[in-house]
Amino acid sequence: MTTRTAPRTARWRGGSQHAAAVLFLIPTALVFGVFAWWPILRSLLLSFQRTNLVDPAAFVGLDNFRTLLADPLLGTAVQNTLLFTGIALLIGFPLPVLLAVLMSELRKGSGLMRVLVYLPVVVPPVVAVLMWKWFYDPDSGLFNQLLGQIGLGPYPWLQSTSTAMPSLVLEATWAGAGGAVLIYLAALAGVPTELYEAAELDGASVWRRLWHVTLPHLRSILLIMLLLQVINNFQVFTEPFVLTDGGPEDSTVTVLLLIYRYAFVSGDYGTAAALSVSLAVVLAALSALYLRLTRTWGTK
Repeated sequence: MTTRTAPRTARWRGGSQHAAAVLFLIPTALVFGVFAWWPILRSLLLSFQRTNLVDPAAFVGLDNFRTLLADPLLGTAVQNTLLFTGIALLIGFPLPVLLAVLMSELRKGSGLMRVLVYLPVVVPPVVAVLMWKWFYDPDSGLFNQLLGQIGLGPYPWLQSTSTAMPSLVLEATWAGAGGAVLIYLAALAGVPTELYEAAELDGASVWRRLWHVTLPHLRSILLIMLLLQVINNFQVFTEPFVLTDGGPEDSTVTVLLLIYRYAFVSGDYGTAAALSVSLAVVLAALSALYLRLTRTWGTK
């Protein structure tokens, strides 16, 4: 009797625990579905419609995508987005790694350095961008005032097509580097100290220890951070919207800024959704290809 009852009791307990887990999961699934999946599905549907979000929508098939491809500004926006991503990766990807390595070597003041590095992250993005807009002011901006003390400038940071995009990248790097630095510092804490001690006994310099000890142990983190930074850079919006509004001469119009103009300037929500869906497909394909090509790099 006891041996028959025990399996039934175990099954009942297992079933009740499973039911409890499902009950706890339902609210989270509902919130995620309403605020994540439903907007995605709604945008996909909207990309095949012509609507002002007030009157009934009209199904237009692929017309929104044809309108999008016929817009000469699309090519400019794509080029500018690629340029921003390239410059941001060139500057913003290695900088947090170097800062994390230098901070991990500090014996004193490392806590203060971490606070100072992470401080830009907690500043609201629009506030940070408006502050940098004053820094870049050609007449009374901080940068031109400082450079004027040594006889340089003034420079048209945001008013020139040759300097506007690098200026945006500089602000974006300052604003976002702190989070990456903390992630790298956490990863560096897991590197065995014995390896550094052995390298020092062998007479390895700081740069050789960085190349042969630190970077190999950070490989998997570096691969993930590179992908996340590429995705984030492709979606840059706040900097060109607030600092330059896409100027001068459309030299800082990005894909997300073009989506904003379609939707909230022209009222063409269908084309805006079509561009949004196209961007999502490109980023998904790029991510899948990247993960496939690098799936074994993190373990080598």
